[in-house]
Amino acid sequence: MGNRLSKIYTRTGDDGMTGMADGSRLSKSDLRFDAMGVIDYLNAKIGLIHALIGEKNEFEHKDKLTEQLSQIQHKLFNIGGEIALPNHAQIGYIAITPDDISILENWIDAYNNNLPYLKEFILPAGSVTTAHTHIARTLCRDSERTLIRLNERDNNVSHETRQYINRLSDFLFVLARVIARADNGAEVFWQKDW
Repeated sequence: MGNRLSKIYTRTGDDGMTGMADGSRLSKSDLRFDAMGVIDYLNAKIGLIHALIGEKNEFEHKDKLTEQLSQIQHKLFNIGGEIALPNHAQIGYIAITPDDISILENWIDAYNNNLPYLKEFILPAGSVTTAHTHIARTLCRDSERTLIRLNERDNNVSHETRQYINRLSDFLFVLARVIARADNGAEVFWQKDW
């Protein structure tokens, strides 16, 4: 790894500008930082889900789930790197590959094959871990919308990155269903006439 952070505060951002990975400087209000922020927030939420699952003594698929969540966190960090490098394509930086998307799709299919067919809408509720997973799903959708806006403006968010984030929200929906069953065996369904 290159330079490591030895000093946390630099005072270089006190004027409302901050440095990009390519050395350029942008206003902290730039859409690019919104995109990095929502990806970072999503990554932190997935870290919380990872920790909540890790604390459970008896949790079906615990090791597999925590390994998958760790892999996703690394991919999200890669995406943050892509966003921080507006010229990523020219320098050959690849955050997400088609294989990364296929892996997510395989995980979705494997978990979904063991879930009952949905006849009603699910409320983002249930156990604490289930609810946090639903929050991560909504953050993922926010991330996707922000990345699309950034790509519409700058045309430099890779197709694979946008596709990965789209699939990740699907994965998190299925994961919330899996966790609901592992946690307490129940999902909370929407009742139209409540």
